[in-house]
Amino acid sequence: MTTLLLAEDDADIRLALGILLRGRGWELLEAGDGRTALRLLHRHRPDLMLLDIGLPGLDGWQVLERTRDLTDVPVLVLTAHGTEAERVRGLRGGADDYLTKPFSNAELVARIEALLRRAPARASWTGDGYDDGRLHLDPGTRAATWTGRPVRLSALQFRLLQVLARNRGQVVPTARLLEEVWGEPAGRGDPHKVRFAVGRLRRALQEAADGPLPEDVLAAVRGIGYRYRPDGP
Repeated sequence: MTTLLLAEDDADIRLALGILLRGRGWELLEAGDGRTALRLLHRHRPDLMLLDIGLPGLDGWQVLERTRDLTDVPVLVLTAHGTEAERVRGLRGGADDYLTKPFSNAELVARIEALLRRAPARASWTGDGYDDGRLHLDPGTRAATWTGRPVRLSALQFRLLQVLARNRGQVVPTARLLEEVWGEPAGRGDPHKVRFAVGRLRRALQEAADGPLPEDVLAAVRGIGYRYRPDGP
């Protein structure tokens, strides 16, 4: 069963959304503050998070930052402020979508369904990790190993490697990497960010491998994007 995590401090909104979302057949976890949301995220590994920005204690921005340090679970930000600056901040912070209050039930459900369709593999990774015989990724601890040796990665490098690995063998367009890893709006990100980050990621894998890394393992496809292919050409 698909599990959603709702982080919302307004009890009336939680009650109304709980009736709506459970009525769609989804399991729902509820948190009234940021710390509880992070505990539930770590304990239950939901398939998607609905995150209100105005949470007490740790606010939504802090919860989003810590969530992105741990996992690529899709995050739909809910806020009463619909300014462009807030939307940009949310997307750059790693949110997958943004919905301004008040919103209709139909729009909320449609946004959730769209996020779940776009990222089925990402949600399953939060529970099972990834292993292809060379690379192993554990999203829960953000630990990575290459041929059994630990790889030292930043949170951003880990997210980048996750996206490339779950699409192994396929070219991931630069624009998509900017959206999924950096949260850049479509068509607005700087492609040099990706080039430099892939270079640093390759060096991290080389250090773990203690030797040359085959070019085809992590390669640029000119004019299109990047590809992870652990088994070579």
